[in-house]
Amino acid sequence: MSEPRVKLADFLVGVKKLGIAGHVRPDGDCVGSCMGLYLYITENYPDIETHVYMEEPKGRFDYIKAMDKVEETVVDTDFDLFIAIDLSNAERIGVAGEEYVKAKKTLCIDHHVSNTKFGMVNHVIPTASSSCEVLYDMLEEEKISEAAATAIYTGIVHDSGVFKYENTSEHTMNIAGKLMSKGVNFPAVIDEGFYEKSYVQNQILGRALLESILLLKGKCIYSAISQSEMKFYGVTQKEMGGIVEQLRLTAGVDVAIFMYEISPMEYKVSLRSKKYVDCNVVAGYFGGGGHVRAAGCILKGTKHDVVNNLLEHIEQQLEEKDVLHNV
Repeated sequence: MSEPRVKLADFLVGVKKLGIAGHVRPDGDCVGSCMGLYLYITENYPDIETHVYMEEPKGRFDYIKAMDKVEETVVDTDFDLFIAIDLSNAERIGVAGEEYVKAKKTLCIDHHVSNTKFGMVNHVIPTASSSCEVLYDMLEEEKISEAAATAIYTGIVHDSGVFKYENTSEHTMNIAGKLMSKGVNFPAVIDEGFYEKSYVQNQILGRALLESILLLKGKCIYSAISQSEMKFYGVTQKEMGGIVEQLRLTAGVDVAIFMYEISPMEYKVSLRSKKYVDCNVVAGYFGGGGHVRAAGCILKGTKHDVVNNLLEHIEQQLEEKDVLHNV
């Protein structure tokens, strides 16, 4: 028997002031779900004072309506309801974390298997492709505008890897079709929002690929970018997306490790796998998390220390599945 549908409308009864928060370094699903929720509420519940908080997202999402309404600092207080969306734990709230805790009611909408259920109410569907998919199922379809549909479609595209990751289900595709029927310019969303890169992003991608190393009998690929290299190419942390996915596509590789230095001897690590390695288990051991096929964490040490620590856990999983013996 399927679970009863959770409706967003039920949470909005009596709410006069609402906050929406995304996670640090917002990605496509974070931006899409935050803005899809913001647009849906402001268009259908104009009497609710609604604020959306995120760190400055990438410029590639400027095609989403109302991006100029995103607040990076908190001025307002006393929220009746605060919704955290696409957040696995409270520590990852990029903006407005203090106000989230102080709100009269809090709701967490998410799809991460590593979610810590930190809201007063938690609606977490780990089998969903994205938080945008979870959000869509909470909304009334006839009330979703083209603008809100564009935002939601963006998040599904990003977290499903343009519908190729194994978290993509028949339900995911049905939702995508319904969003397309709203008039979403889906080729532009996919090209501009997912694939398109700036010249310097292509340069740093090329550098990461050129310096990559095959490990564990070719089943693992690894690359690292230092702060000095980022400075040389003129890129920031917000422009490092997509590199780990390109590494993952290397033939014969099951798991990809990409990391970049966020401060001296401290690295932001991204993990992606195809079949055998549970990235969430590896990242979770080091205080991070995410999904089975995509996860991340932050580790301190030299890049060699970091990759060796990760490899210990990756190799263990590959050994358990007898992958390395068959190479």
